[in-house]
Formats: sequence, C-alpha cells, structure tokens
Amino acid sequence: MIIMCYFILTLLIGLMTSKGTSNKEFHGARLGVAAIVCASAGEWLGGTATTGVSEYGFIYGISGAWYTIANGLGVLFLALFFAKIYRSIGRMTIPGIIEHVFGKRAQIVSSILLVIVMLAVGMSQIIAAGKFGQALLGLDFRVSAIVFTCIFVLYTLAGGMKAVSSTNTMHLFVMYFGILTAVIILIVRLGGWSAFTGAISLIDSQEGTRHLSMTAIGFPKVSSWVIASLLGACTAQAGIQPVLASKDIPTARKACIYTALVTAPFGLLTALIGIVGKVMSSQGTLVDLTGNVVTDGKLALTSVMMTLPPVVGGLVLAAELAAILSTASPIILAAGTMLTKDLYQAKINTNASEKDLLRVSRVTTACSGVICCIGAIALVNNNNVLDIVYSAYSLRGALFVVLIYGFLWKKANAKAASISMICTGVVSVFWVLYKIITGAYLIAPWFTETYAAVACAAISMLVLSLVFNKREA
Repeated sequence: MIIMCYFILTLLIGLMTSKGTSNKEFHGARLGVAAIVCASAGEWLGGTATTGVSEYGFIYGISGAWYTIANGLGVLFLALFFAKIYRSIGRMTIPGIIEHVFGKRAQIVSSILLVIVMLAVGMSQIIAAGKFGQALLGLDFRVSAIVFTCIFVLYTLAGGMKAVSSTNTMHLFVMYFGILTAVIILIVRLGGWSAFTGAISLIDSQEGTRHLSMTAIGFPKVSSWVIASLLGACTAQAGIQPVLASKDIPTARKACIYTALVTAPFGLLTALIGIVGKVMSSQGTLVDLTGNVVTDGKLALTSVMMTLPPVVGGLVLAAELAAILSTASPIILAAGTMLTKDLYQAKINTNASEKDLLRVSRVTTACSGVICCIGAIALVNNNNVLDIVYSAYSLRGALFVVLIYGFLWKKANAKAASISMICTGVVSVFWVLYKIITGAYLIAPWFTETYAAVACAAISMLVLSLVFNKREA
C-alpha cells in the first residue's frame, strides 16, 4: 500500500506540472539552485547507485561506494572548471556545445553517440525497476519493467523538466531518509556495530574477502570509475541539462557543488546494506519470496528491505523506488531533448514552430522510454549489463576529451572531431565485447574500457587534427 501510494503521489506531482508547459519549459528554463540539484542528482543517484552499489557491497564490501564518490568528484570537477563556460555558451545540450566549438557535422555525430549512451543508462534503470517489482511483488520481470516504464514516461511527458525537478525533490528526500533509516535499524537488529563488524570479519576470514576495506574492489575498477566520472560528468546530458537551464552562471556553479555533496556519500549507505545482506545470507536469514536463501547480490537490497517491519520496509522500499524513478525520468528526457534539438531541429526541420518542437519532444521522449524497456527485457539475464553501462560512461568521458581539444588547441577541427568520436565509440564497444567473450581485457587486467576509450580519443584527435589541419566554421 505504501508503494502504491508513492506511485500515485509521484504521478500526481508530475501531472500537476503539465499545465501551461511550453517547449522551453519542457526542456528547462531559468531554474534555481534547489531545482537544479534535485533534477541533476537524479542522474547520479539511480538504480545503479542503489541496487548496483548494494550488489557490489554484497560481493566486495564498502569499496562499492566508490561509484557514487567518483560521481561526486566528477560533478565537483564540472563545477570548478566548466560550469561557467558551458552556461555562457547558452546551448541546451552537450551536442549543441560541441556544435558551437566544431560545427554541425560534429554536433550530429556526438548527438547520436550520446543518445545511445543515454539509452544504455536508461536500460539499466529499467532493469533495476523490473528487479524491484520482481523481488517485492513476485511479478514477472517483463510485466514489472513495462509497468514502471509506463509510470515514469507518463509523468515525464506531462511536465518535462518541471516534472523531473518537482518529483525528484520528493525522491531525494525519501531516498536519504529511507536508506539511512534502514541502515540504522538493520545494524541494531544484528546486535550493534561491534556484532556487525565481528560477523563480517568471520565471513572475510572464511572467504578471503575484505568487506570493510575501501580498496577491496581493486584499483582498476576504482580508477576507471573516477576517470569516467571526472570526464563523463562534463558530457552527461541528463545531469548537465538542468545546469544549462539555470537562470545565471553563479546559480549553475553553486548548484553543481551542492549536487556533488549530495551525491558522493549516498553509496556508503547502500554499500552498507549490501554488506548487511551478506551477513544475513551467511546466517541463512536472508530469503526470497520462494523461501530460498539469497545468494545473488542483485537481489540483496530489496530482499533485505523485505525483512524490515511492514511500515518501515515500505518507506525504505519507496526510497529504492525513488532512486530508480529519479534517474529514469531525466535520462529519457535528455535523450528526447538531444533527438529534438540536435537532430530534428538542426537537420530535419530548421523552421519548426514551438508547438511542433513540443510535440516532437514528447514523441522522442516516449520512444526513448520504450527503447530502454525493450533493451532491459532483452538483456536482463545478461551478467554483463553493468559492464555495458560503464562502457557507455567511458564513451561519454572520451567525448569530453575531444571537446577539450576544441577548447584548448587551435588545430583541432570538425572533421578530426567527428572521426575521432566514431573511432572512440567503436573501440569502447569492442573493448567491452572482448571482455565479455573472453573474460579478460585485451591488453592488461587494469586497462579497462575507460582507459581504452580515453586513449583512443586523445590519440586519434591529436593525429587527425594534424592531418586535417583546418577548423570547420
């Protein structure tokens, strides 16, 4: 009942914002600090920051929190060095900024690649939502994924950025309150902090793990997350779109700093819940709806929540739902915005009216949600979904390397940028596929898809800029 009430409340808030929504308001216009923080934080605190980090907590321990810490560092990097530049350019999308630097050709290439990135990330949110419904209500995954997709597509279409900001304000408070409440109750239930750490030490001695070490997940994974976040935060359309819609430059920078402070610590809480799940699993007290002991880290968070008293468990499960909805909505809105602004308006109908743009924006946003749902259903049983999502983050970060060349080097040009972005996309996909097929990275265990994508972007942009030494107007 609590979850259903949360569904209804989210829909009502989203639908209430639909009144009088114009094309500019649908994509975002003159947003204040609070609205930007709540809308932007959804990009960083979604299904991956909850179910994904708790899964890493179940397997590796507290070091899984590096995922949100890295995201916080990336947003802080954006605040300190690029928020002012981006906002002063006055474009609504990252491909629009790339067009400002390199021209139309590079804009088209970057928009296609970034839409693919957004859809990959959105797909991971639908998988998280489907797993949520599967573990909570015993629904078939496909049914759960379709229901959740319909919910967040509906309220996003109603109010656009206004709906995202309004609903994410509620989501953010529910997420922190719910997850923090769960951590306190669960650790007390296990006998307090000393009993909890004692149980973890026993598991570590038996399995050779280090659940309370911030380095247990390994330097390659941590460094890959940090690099991808530092670079990717500056090309994350869903996270940057509210910043680009800020009322002025000081508001944009301040909002980015606050977003970083909100994002970074969240993973510590969800990783702790994953560790609690590991303790309960080892004690045989963590079971799924069929009565079997949970050994799959993907189900750790939801299964642990189901052991709480009904009211508390409902509130905490609402927090998990909030995290998923807070990311899925801005993701499909960002994809729809780029398809509308950077492809339809830029290439197909340059004289489109505001009414036409609003209609196309809603169509492309809805289509983005449908594609994410179809991809989630097709890949839900693939154990490499997280690797696919992280490769998308790596590609996003590599595109920022190309953009940096444009800001800092006069010889960087449009043809070089376009070819470099295409090459980087091919390398990023190949690197992940090779790892999925063979079980190891091509060059060395530490040379992840992030290193491969960034190296490809840096080298190809350097070489191609020298070959095509003329910037396109």
